[in-house]
Amino acid sequence: MPSTSTRYVKTYPVSWEQLHRDAKALAWRLADLGPWAGIVAITRGGLVPASVIARELDLRRIDTVSVSSYAWKDQGRPEVLKPCTTTDDGAGWLVIDDLVDTGGTLRILRELLPRAHFATVYAKPQGRPLVDTFITEVSQDTWILFPWDAESQFVPPIVKLRENGDA
Repeated sequence: MPSTSTRYVKTYPVSWEQLHRDAKALAWRLADLGPWAGIVAITRGGLVPASVIARELDLRRIDTVSVSSYAWKDQGRPEVLKPCTTTDDGAGWLVIDDLVDTGGTLRILRELLPRAHFATVYAKPQGRPLVDTFITEVSQDTWILFPWDAESQFVPPIVKLRENGDA
């Protein structure tokens, strides 16, 4: 696995507003493919998109599956921390995540829920074959900076940065 400094050379910041728009666009696509029994949200990243999609598709049955594979930009082996409890093979269910990167998480969940429909807001080339529906594709070398991982802060004017030798 490449080091973080060489694996991600670009950053794609996503605002709350953009994430909401993109999740709603995903709901539009999924609405035509239903009806759906419910949603399995992959925690933590899939919780916010799953909430938007559940509202837009008027779904009340929502379960979670907790899979850990990242510590910030360092990707490790995916591990199921909490399995979902609502479905057998996933038939009629949506599995929602924010992003499919290399596909490690979705590979595990496809084994557990082989008949579910997998949808992500964003997809990278390595993971794209594992997702059934997505909205935006980004390059493999791009780190998506989600709004829950960032906050707005003051940035000094360029002239002030130059005065301090920071620019």
